[in-house]
Amino acid sequence: MSRALMPNLLTPQDLEPNWRWEGRLPAWGHTSVDFERRIDHDRLRRYRLARTRQALQASNAGTLLLFDVNNIRYVSATKIGEWERDKMCRFCLLTGDDAPYVWDFGSAAMHHKKFSDWLVPDHCRAGVVGMRGTIPPEFGLMRQYAKEIAGLIRDAGMGDMPVGLDYAETAMFHALQEEGLNVVDGQQIMLAAREIKNWDEIQLLTQAAAMVDGVYHMIYEELKPGIRENDIVALSNKMLYEMGSDDVEAINAISGERCNPHPHNFTDRYFRPGDQAFFDILQSYQGYRTCYYRTFNIGRATPAQNDAYVKAREWIDASIAMIKPGVSTDKVAEVWPRAEEFGFPDEQSAFGLQFGHGLGLALHERPIISRAISLDHPMEIKTGMVFALETYCPAADGYSAARIEEEVVVTETGCEVISLFPAEELPIANRY
Repeated sequence: MSRALMPNLLTPQDLEPNWRWEGRLPAWGHTSVDFERRIDHDRLRRYRLARTRQALQASNAGTLLLFDVNNIRYVSATKIGEWERDKMCRFCLLTGDDAPYVWDFGSAAMHHKKFSDWLVPDHCRAGVVGMRGTIPPEFGLMRQYAKEIAGLIRDAGMGDMPVGLDYAETAMFHALQEEGLNVVDGQQIMLAAREIKNWDEIQLLTQAAAMVDGVYHMIYEELKPGIRENDIVALSNKMLYEMGSDDVEAINAISGERCNPHPHNFTDRYFRPGDQAFFDILQSYQGYRTCYYRTFNIGRATPAQNDAYVKAREWIDASIAMIKPGVSTDKVAEVWPRAEEFGFPDEQSAFGLQFGHGLGLALHERPIISRAISLDHPMEIKTGMVFALETYCPAADGYSAARIEEEVVVTETGCEVISLFPAEELPIANRY
């Protein structure tokens, strides 16, 4: 039987990230071929499970119980569509060195038994608990599954050890405690597992970024008066799904007087000549996410708008120059301006404007880089981390602003930028 079909039998080799830093990071085609070594999905699945077990062994917990769909996918490589993201209807159990259990929505469990041959068939179970309270706790499903989960934990010899839980409905949390389980924070264990990406994860993140490169070229060609923010959002969604995106999480489209302060959304506002406009494309390819801002001007730009862009570019370049293994995140945050220097009363009010965050199966993973957090609670930057760096600068005109974001992969000697649509200078779309 192949190792791919034996998920509980991992070896130290499965923890190897298999990085290849020579040359440029590849962005392969999206299909499987026999003439190039592209994504090795079996290796990816084994690596993620091995990383999770390693993080679990390094904690004080003996078991992980997961309701976060990003964690479920990381551990079990199962996914049933973006509709399930906020339903809290699926869960996964990893106990010691046993193979993961997955309780899935109705017929999805039968589908896993038939098509997900890296899972143990008997560990693919139909199950649902509260669906955000729409199934009342008094119906008894939470007590039923809490009892089943507790039995599996005790059968594995882990009954006396804490259970790491990422999150759950309040009633489910209490049901687990009523079964005598000592529930602790499991999200930190999972974030520790997920922070270092292997070669396959890095390639998927690079492929996802390459998709956004193309969307920004389309946006550059489409930006003109008579087009609205939501038109760009619609065109971008269409293009991304046609390119193979499995989830367009959000697209921010912000222009003109809406740029300052940053509202983090889009409207039906028409673009006007001379508008500064910035966009953020949040989408995923095979679960791996992008967060990738670009700023444009429409037709022409004023000196104040150019100055804001130059400052935003200088700030992001300064932070990119700091990225290498062993540097702590406070040193990166220190190169960004204080909140008061760009018009905000304190760092909490400016949170997310001069910002860094990990990318993976979630939009926000480790590390988080911000003056509001990192100066007092720094983290070490490590080889194999992938994260986004973003800066924001209001213009002197009082309403325009520039926003730039780059995605970086931490290599053995520094970092490589994988968001490649040109942003060294302010792009002027349809210049007059």
